[in-house]
Amino acid sequence: MATEVMFFGQLTEITGSSRLAVADVRDTDALKEKLFQDYPSLSAAKFRIAVNNKIINDNTLISEDSKIAFMPPFSGG
Repeated sequence: MATEVMFFGQLTEITGSSRLAVADVRDTDALKEKLFQDYPSLSAAKFRIAVNNKIINDNTLISEDSKIAFMPPFSGG
């Protein structure tokens, strides 16, 4: 199973891409762990995670068709 992950802002500079396919992850904690191994600088970055267009705060189950986005902090106005 490969899940597509999108990156925005400075996170694209860290990963070198705006989209990656990540295999064999079942939840957001496992996804972060895998990405931190592959991109150590990502662990120091501030970001929010959205799963299926909803920002999450806790570990969330994901499936192959889930839409995952890593977004830097932003402010509205």
